Amino acid sequence: MSIDSKVAVITGASQGIGEALVRTYRKAGFRVVANSRSIGASTDPDILNIAGDIADPATADKIVSEGLKRFGRIDTLVNNAGIFSAKPFTEFTLADWSNNLSTNLSGFFHVTQRAVKQMESQGSGHIVQITTSLVDQPINGVPSVLASITKGGLNAATKSLAIEYAARGIRVNAVAPGIVKTPMNPPEMHAALDKLHPVGRMGEISDIVGAVLFLENAPFVTGEILHVDGGQSAGHW
Repeated sequence: MSIDSKVAVITGASQGIGEALVRTYRKAGFRVVANSRSIGASTDPDILNIAGDIADPATADKIVSEGLKRFGRIDTLVNNAGIFSAKPFTEFTLADWSNNLSTNLSGFFHVTQRAVKQMESQGSGHIVQITTSLVDQPINGVPSVLASITKGGLNAATKSLAIEYAARGIRVNAVAPGIVKTPMNPPEMHAALDKLHPVGRMGEISDIVGAVLFLENAPFVTGEILHVDGGQSAGHW
């Protein structure tokens, strides 16, 4: 199958890593279904933007049904949408709990379940989760319990799905970033955040996008949690 006929679904696509993934997949010849809560229409006929909350099953239905109606197939799903709440454990509210589970886990569940059904009918597919290196190596001073619960759940689901669907042509992987220069991290914080990585700098959006594309083009890799974190997961420093 020509790469020009392949289709990627990318969630959390309106800014940061997601926006860069849309551009990069299009440059690679993919047609793209892009989702975020408030994403507008695209002028590119090979990009279909679907606005809606990924935690809502109706949004997942629309992403897949409208994507299939426009492009006819789904080859890759990048579960990029997510939130990160950094608070001391005892200060988390029920709203924090609900929001993290809804976006990070329910959103993943709804759209992935629907995408897998389509991929299974095609006999091939690739799914990538964007998680966090904090799951494997918490950092003192960076409260991350809700991230560990939700993104850690995605890491576990990645391995489970990889085994369940390995014989059916569907690969499942994850990228676990360190702290990345996105709109979530204002420039005045960069110097302090640089120091949280053994290599002495934060990640760039291009570092994460490059890792996703590596997995895209690595047909013998499945069930992998690829740490792109400047050495954070290797240990203390």
